[in-house]
Amino acid sequence: MAQDVKPEFSKWRAIFWPVHGYELKKVLPMFLMFFFISFNYTILRDTKDTLVVTSKAGAEAIPFLKFWGTLPAAVIFMLIYSKMSNMLTKENLFYATIAPFLIFFGLFATVFYPNRDALQLDTLANFLTTALPEGAHGLVESIRAWHYSVFYILSELWGSAVLSLLFWQFANDITKVSEAKRVYALFAIGANLALIVSGEAIVRVSDIRRFLPPDVDAWQQTLNWLMGMIVVAGVGTVAVYAWINRNVLTDARFYSPAELKAKKPKTKMSIGESFMFLARSPYILCLATIVIAYGISINLVEVTWKKQVGLQFPNANDYSTFMGRFSQTTGIVTILMSLFVGANAIRKGWGFAALITPVVLLITGAGFFSFIIWRDSLGALIASFGMTPLWMAVVFGWAQNVMSKSAKYTLFDPTKEMAYIPLDPESKVKGKAAIDVVGARLGKSGGSLIQQVLMLTCGSLAAITPYIAVILFAIIAVWIIAVLMLDKKFTALTAVKPSETTKVEIVSG
Repeated sequence: MAQDVKPEFSKWRAIFWPVHGYELKKVLPMFLMFFFISFNYTILRDTKDTLVVTSKAGAEAIPFLKFWGTLPAAVIFMLIYSKMSNMLTKENLFYATIAPFLIFFGLFATVFYPNRDALQLDTLANFLTTALPEGAHGLVESIRAWHYSVFYILSELWGSAVLSLLFWQFANDITKVSEAKRVYALFAIGANLALIVSGEAIVRVSDIRRFLPPDVDAWQQTLNWLMGMIVVAGVGTVAVYAWINRNVLTDARFYSPAELKAKKPKTKMSIGESFMFLARSPYILCLATIVIAYGISINLVEVTWKKQVGLQFPNANDYSTFMGRFSQTTGIVTILMSLFVGANAIRKGWGFAALITPVVLLITGAGFFSFIIWRDSLGALIASFGMTPLWMAVVFGWAQNVMSKSAKYTLFDPTKEMAYIPLDPESKVKGKAAIDVVGARLGKSGGSLIQQVLMLTCGSLAAITPYIAVILFAIIAVWIIAVLMLDKKFTALTAVKPSETTKVEIVSG
């Protein structure tokens, strides 16, 4: 890699496989490593929801777990990770970070779940039931089944700690920009293939109930298989990582520290500094609004939808089977959208492509909430199609989640990154840092906080559904306005002559 070779590919190979033969030694292991991590991510995402939604806690627990569990755990993780990074080599840091996840998931199936009743904090939970309002039911049951909560939190952290941090930090450390432009898109394909494969794996092992005697705990058997696959794929990740360190990073064609050490580190900003920068830059403020709006919107719909799925499939195996099919479908639709929609939409203009995601959320969200809120009035009409109102709500929610996630991967993420391109160097660095701090946190926790306040006020997830619908549409409206405003600014900046681009002052708006 010391001397980058100019790629010379045919038109179709440049699109689907822009890799030189000699690069396979590096690209294939990286692809496999990313596949394993994404495979685990999908299984953990679907399994954590199955455990919580089909338990006594129900979907009402999710907002509490995300806000009071995942958010503090992420902060604690980063503090520990930062401390360990000063004590260990990069390679040992990777092993020390991923090992606790694999150990816990292995123990959950073999120790925690089989002894779940004995491990419950019933005394504390019963006291909290009498002391807290009815709307805190999800919080109380999360404390009672603390082992389920820990599983949920660690499953959430897998995405940020292993996928976002460990893998992409490693990839960015050993990959030049010229290589990244060609091969990073292949990793996205690997993630979607992992969605399809892991979805099928979930369906297969969740459907095991049909082949077991009535007195056998089918969900226990399913968990054994799922956590076994998690551990195997995790060990595979570690093995590939070790192989790359021994056989790729010692090859000067693929890794030259002297060429990569000059990379400029990302600017880190405090929350206060991030808000100040956003306030001074209307362009970055619009971009942050888009990121926050997506995070809140998808959170509001997902929790309500998962409640409906839990009502339709109260059995853990059935719920898990459904979520496996959901993950499979998401992977297939995302690949199809990437091939036939993504590039074509972006060619029509940044604003056109950026508007597709909120419009998709608006249309599918309207259909989804309509069937929930007015299900009794629509009963006769829905019955004429041979469906129940609950199943219709599940189907609309399924379509909404599939389409919104596919639109995110295909259009939302690319247009968001494109919006940074016309900025001056300082605004690029500080803007991304501000959005990473403010946008990521508010987007992930904002929806959960809204749901918590409403549930504590109104008593249940079902009671707050109409309010959630109104808030969702209001947030999407703000999102669309932010896209239209940003499109004007983006168009103005990209219309400036290249020689004059650096003269544009972003902070002034």
